[in-house]
Amino acid sequence: MLTADAAQPVAAAALARLPLVTLYLSERCNSRCVTCDYWRHGLTDMGLDSVRRLLPDLRRLHTQVVLISGGEPLLNPEWPQIAELLCERGLKLWLLTSGLSLAKHARRAAALFDAITVSLDGTDPETYRAIRGVDAFDKVCEGIRAIAATATPLSLRVTLQRANYRQLLRFVPLARALGAQHISFLAVDVANSHAFARSDDFGTGLALQPDDLPVLGALLEELERRHADEFRSGLIAESPRGLRRIHQYFSAVCGHGPLPPVRCNVFEYSAVIGAAGRVSPCFFIAGPAGALAREDLESVLNQPSMAALRERIRSGQRAECARCVCSLWREPQQRERADFLPRRRADA
Repeated sequence: MLTADAAQPVAAAALARLPLVTLYLSERCNSRCVTCDYWRHGLTDMGLDSVRRLLPDLRRLHTQVVLISGGEPLLNPEWPQIAELLCERGLKLWLLTSGLSLAKHARRAAALFDAITVSLDGTDPETYRAIRGVDAFDKVCEGIRAIAATATPLSLRVTLQRANYRQLLRFVPLARALGAQHISFLAVDVANSHAFARSDDFGTGLALQPDDLPVLGALLEELERRHADEFRSGLIAESPRGLRRIHQYFSAVCGHGPLPPVRCNVFEYSAVIGAAGRVSPCFFIAGPAGALAREDLESVLNQPSMAALRERIRSGQRAECARCVCSLWREPQQRERADFLPRRRADA
């Protein structure tokens, strides 16, 4: 996506503010998802000392929200201490988790995190097991209910793919029954082979096929008709128009039209820090080789190679952006507010 800054020199891309930071607390995972290979290759956890060294950087960069992710972040044995440390510095914390350990840690997680999002890719044990690789649907639902019973906003994230898209209409009543504040839908990414530690043949069987497209189209129309109130209330996080992007994405993957346009500037206000310390501009584009060791975060963000990478993204020179399933745009005035967190609905 080209912006008004596209013609500026690399020096103009220096970051002085980073309101949102994602920390991968672990590369390990206790799921066995068909869409991800962290569980095959992940070994590293981010240590408490590494996070402690980041605190001055986060203060200088005016960080407001830290998204705790992975792998599965709750596998890191120091996750409570890390969360407590960040909370003590006044940072808002958002947990993204598979939910397998959530029932066990619900009370502590609810006390430490300002929002929790659970990945839930099936509406029954069989579909969940086929996608997530473990027989844990009931355990994950138990954890979701435990968090929903607290004051911490709880949202569900569904990655739509061939194995679960026919359950689209069932996800909304499931979210309501579990007590979730929001449910969001995302197309499975089959275009960026390096994301989520995946191997080159990861996409086999994940995307919808041409015969699936009219079925998905009909389901989306029925969702809009049947759940108009849930769109209005925000239980369904996307708009009907936003969900139709998923159909357009899969149509493009099948060769039946262009990819939906992506308007994203997440690299302007956010960064991802891997468990081993590698800094990247977003989930889908790896940053320059090297880790946070001798340099502070601000220096790493503004080293020539990283500034040049952001400039290539800004000017539309990275093919990953055109194929991306996300579209995360924030106007400058929006970035000054801690508006990244899912909130409790007024009608909940």
